[in-house]
Amino acid sequence: MKTARETSATGHHQAWAPILEVSLREVFEMMLSSELKDADRAQDGPMDMTSMVGLAGQLCGVLSIQCSQEAAKLMASKMLGIEPQQVGPELCDAFGEICNMVAGNFKNKISGLGNGCILSVPTVISGNDYSLHSSADSDTLEVRMAFEGNSIVTSLRVQA
Repeated sequence: MKTARETSATGHHQAWAPILEVSLREVFEMMLSSELKDADRAQDGPMDMTSMVGLAGQLCGVLSIQCSQEAAKLMASKMLGIEPQQVGPELCDAFGEICNMVAGNFKNKISGLGNGCILSVPTVISGNDYSLHSSADSDTLEVRMAFEGNSIVTSLRVQA
């Protein structure tokens, strides 16, 4: 396996899966004081919250995180230091910011990409009756993890 420094923005995108997983783990540990577990320790439930951040420049694509609304509320509560039942309108901002931090952490781990790629403002979708169509659908990485027993799926769709 290549290290983050050995993997460049022009490298094969599938080699980035371990880097994406490390980025997820670091953000969840630092911002939410939570250790992500392997996906087999997660309960499957509705994936009715999606946060997306676009990437443009040397890398063009979309990074997204999908989970249940309950998992998103738990993320927001941990980020804001409040109880999950107290989370209100700030849910989307907090969930979007988590996706933004994962995307930023990820791009900074790819040699030569940190300053050569900009991120969009996060977009959050609630509900699960939608289809995502992106011109960046040519190469997709997916990382499945467990957050406090809840399943989360992080995808990076890269335009080839």
